[in-house]
Amino acid sequence: MRSKKSKVTLLVLVAAVVSLVFWGYSALAGAEDTPGGSGDPLVTQSYVDQYVQWKVAEMKAGQVLTGRAGSEILVRRGQAVVVDTSGNGIPDVTAGQDLKAGSKISLNHLLVIPREDGRGIKALDSVVVMYKGGATIR
Repeated sequence: MRSKKSKVTLLVLVAAVVSLVFWGYSALAGAEDTPGGSGDPLVTQSYVDQYVQWKVAEMKAGQVLTGRAGSEILVRRGQAVVVDTSGNGIPDVTAGQDLKAGSKISLNHLLVIPREDGRGIKALDSVVVMYKGGATIR
């Protein structure tokens, strides 16, 4: 007959082996659909193309870039002014202020379009602009 100490040792050993087997199986079972893998992507390629990557556009005088909600805009060259149909302005994150309709936009200042309500920028001359998020140029 086994001693009480050897029974406890055997019980602890069995519990440890069962735990390791369960942990190993769980790790392997979840490996097929790891977050970010092809079975469970964190984001789609179209999302990255539309909302994460910066696009560069050249605008002619008089053209208007209208942003979608959350779009970011940087004027790199030329003169542009704010187009604001809402009256609330466009946040200039770099300067920490809202730019109202008709305000000139400083080069390399980050603008964020808060809502999809017609806000954007108008080129006064030849303008190079970087933007990410949805936008249309007309």
